[in-house]
Amino acid sequence: MATHRFGTGTRSANARASIQQDGSPQAGAERERASVGQLLRHWRQFRRFSQLELALRADVSARHLSFVETNRAAPSREMILHLADHLDVPLREQNQMLLAAGFAPVYSDLSLDSPELAAVRSALGQLLAAHEPYPAAVVDRHWNLVQANRSIALFTESVDTTLLTPPANVLRASLHPRGMAPLIINLDEWRAHLIGRLRRQFEATRDPALGDLYDELLGYPGGNSKDMPVHGDADGVVVPLRFRHDDQELRFFSTVATFGTPLDVTVAEIVIESFFPADDATRAFLQARG
Repeated sequence: MATHRFGTGTRSANARASIQQDGSPQAGAERERASVGQLLRHWRQFRRFSQLELALRADVSARHLSFVETNRAAPSREMILHLADHLDVPLREQNQMLLAAGFAPVYSDLSLDSPELAAVRSALGQLLAAHEPYPAAVVDRHWNLVQANRSIALFTESVDTTLLTPPANVLRASLHPRGMAPLIINLDEWRAHLIGRLRRQFEATRDPALGDLYDELLGYPGGNSKDMPVHGDADGVVVPLRFRHDDQELRFFSTVATFGTPLDVTVAEIVIESFFPADDATRAFLQARG
């Protein structure tokens, strides 16, 4: 099983400033200094709940929720986790809320190489191997490659070697002019799809590393994907990846999987992206390739 690494590119101007702001804490130091009330308000607004809707869902007083968001009441540890659960807040951000309120984090944040996650590594290896001869990869929260199966080489064999230097970022390698981009037939459409996913992730977390990556990718050529809707083919049900290999067009769709019941931040943030052939010709080519 091969692991492929992608490298850094150049950053564009601060295009992420165009993302609509909601009054929530921004990325970086300001976010780290935010109160638990500010963080809860950010996630409530991001999930598009009114205070009354969240209060009803969580079976808490709307008045108390208002007091918590405006720092006029200090929530208990249990209340923070209860509200975070109803807001589907990621584990990393739940830990951040607890720290902002003066509590210790409840979720571990282990390295994937740690002995405690041996079973997770084994499961990832089995999933990737079982997906052969189709490409599949595991990425972390910053879209850096963690692991991939042998078939991912189909996408990377024409990538400039300077882009194969760690840290391996799959979005950078996909959209960089010296990466996969020249071989992606529907580059505007695929670029819009990928940048849209990154944009939503950044809007939720305000992670500065994701913001930097967002800025960088918007600086790459390939169309005005920031605002372009993704429609896909008229007869399709998913956005395809149309990839040119020699003189043949290969068509893929992808699925995204995560661990269902994580209690560790690293495990919760792992994403397995698996590519499947979208037509018989692509399936036959991959199976013959082995």
